Amino acid sequence: MSETYTDAFLKRVLKRAKVLGVVGLSSKTTRPSFFVGRYMKLRGYRIVPVNPAYVGQDFMGVPYVGALTELPEETDFLDLFRRSEDVLPIVEEALEGLPNLQTIWMQIGVVNQEAAALARARGVDVVMNRCPKIEHQRLFGELRKGGFNTGVISSKL
Repeated sequence: MSETYTDAFLKRVLKRAKVLGVVGLSSKTTRPSFFVGRYMKLRGYRIVPVNPAYVGQDFMGVPYVGALTELPEETDFLDLFRRSEDVLPIVEEALEGLPNLQTIWMQIGVVNQEAAALARARGVDVVMNRCPKIEHQRLFGELRKGGFNTGVISSKL
């Protein structure tokens, strides 16, 4: 079942976020997670990349961490680039270890109703099957900067 979110809700979630833990952030510049992390960092969010495969490297000057337990306490937004079936234990761990967590955001294609219900029961907002980069661009008028919505309708190649 697909969930719908009001623009006001999504805007509120994105405006209040400050420190984003991005689980599954890749250092490969062609990966969607890289695009999202880069875009959000360039928009003033503090990004903390979580990916055990890249510990010892950094993402735009920020060292990768290997686990949620290494995220700073002030992490208030968790963006999940993980399979739907892998989300529940991540959410459980985040709810236990991140006292300032306000939002769990599951990327496009990622839906886990059990994890969502658990987070919401703890007062944490949940967004599933959406991309914060796309929603930020759409809601704050930056679609053209992202290579979308050029304003030109044409059948010419």
